[in-house]
Amino acid sequence: MGQMQVLAGHLYYITALAAAGLMLPPVMWDPQASQFIFVIGFIAIWRYTWGLINWVRFHIYRYITFPKWRAEAERLGDEALPPHMYLLVTSFRIGSETTRRVYLSVMREAIRYDRPTTIVASVVERADQAFIKQMFEMLEPPEHIRLIFVRIAGTGKRDALACGFRAISKQSPAAGSVTAVIDGDSMLTPDSIARCACMFSVMPDLGALTTDESCEVEGKWIFREWYNMRFAQRHIYMSSVSLSRRVLTLTGRMSMFRTDVITSPEFIERVELDWVDHWRLGRFKFLTGDDKSSWYHMVLHAYPMIYVPDVEVITIETPPNESFLRSSLVLMQRWFGNMLRTNGRAAALGPKALNWFPWISTIDQRLSMWTALTGFFAAILASVAITPVAFLYYLWWVAFTRYILTLSLLAARPSVSAFYPFLLYYNQIVGSFVKTVVLFRLDKQKWTRQNTVLRRGQSFFKQRMAAYGSSFMHAFALTLFLAVLATITNIIEPPELAFWHYKLLG
Repeated sequence: MGQMQVLAGHLYYITALAAAGLMLPPVMWDPQASQFIFVIGFIAIWRYTWGLINWVRFHIYRYITFPKWRAEAERLGDEALPPHMYLLVTSFRIGSETTRRVYLSVMREAIRYDRPTTIVASVVERADQAFIKQMFEMLEPPEHIRLIFVRIAGTGKRDALACGFRAISKQSPAAGSVTAVIDGDSMLTPDSIARCACMFSVMPDLGALTTDESCEVEGKWIFREWYNMRFAQRHIYMSSVSLSRRVLTLTGRMSMFRTDVITSPEFIERVELDWVDHWRLGRFKFLTGDDKSSWYHMVLHAYPMIYVPDVEVITIETPPNESFLRSSLVLMQRWFGNMLRTNGRAAALGPKALNWFPWISTIDQRLSMWTALTGFFAAILASVAITPVAFLYYLWWVAFTRYILTLSLLAARPSVSAFYPFLLYYNQIVGSFVKTVVLFRLDKQKWTRQNTVLRRGQSFFKQRMAAYGSSFMHAFALTLFLAVLATITNIIEPPELAFWHYKLLG
């Protein structure tokens, strides 16, 4: 989309917003409405203040804290680079063109890095192995760059990573070496390895890091806008949390670890077979979310982790369905499931492991699914109980505030789309509802690239009882949420208890 089209989109949006505001009918709010406005305003202030805090922290990290680390790395020069670099790439059922571009980017980056480097290719198909080997030989890399293969049976990414980690361990890695874990649909950009690896010398206690992302999206234009918006938001929030030398995820697209961490048996076992004990659903293992398992291991051992905002990895996104609605629902179910299965146990470790701000952020991740739905449902209740115009005012407020939030993303990206306000609100309402669905069905997991689902070996009766229990708990939570919301906004009166009317004797 050209710059003129982007500008025209913003002009149309501002014009429509102003016109809609002028057309809104005046409303004489009755006493019921004052309580409604107060409660909704209080929650809005909380949410916007939290967003503003993250926005300010992003600027402190991006323009004050991180530049000091980068300057120190540049001062150290080649002395900051680790003695050996391992590049572990996992791929399964990825198109040949994507595989070609990804591995070429990895191999060329290894050559550019010009230090002892081992590329570990974890593949399933023999054809992929031959294809990758042919590309490697075609580039004629220097002798200090090696390529080794790990063949697995296609049982999932967790097994692929575990086999790759064990293969690296068998190489007897030198002390101080670093390992980059790269997804099979992620391309490295020039000098990304060196610009990340040097951070482990700048911070000797650093356990892991992750980077910024941009994307090439296949399919409809709306997918591209949605991913770009999400990555812009991610850039701000990751930078904000990293100010506390922690992150909330070590993305599987590309993250770096100290090699002695990822070759430890405890780390490998956690990535290969992670599980949780749930009070209602019992014990179930994690099928997806290997990056969350590795992150939890780092949190559990209180390793510092940082976000590198000036290094970008390019991901090739292939939506699972041509329909934006279906694809976004499938992806959000996987993303939010991975988050909710892990951040609860991470928050239970307390601020000592996570530091205060990241710890509060993990708690906010669980609260925000409800607070984000407050305005929407309160507006519906007010429209029914007070005046139908209330929902029109709510929609205008949403359009105005989401446009301000869109403009705030200019801190992360050089341009933003006029479609972002709609996608931001879509993410808020639909995403929050998906989170509530997943929260009560944490055992339901499925890969988007392969037809693999979690099978727990339970009887049909237990499966049905668990499903009914999940539906009941979800319905009960939503009903309670709406009842409390209607009560505190004074839309309904709470029932009086009989004993309130009795007088004490004497």
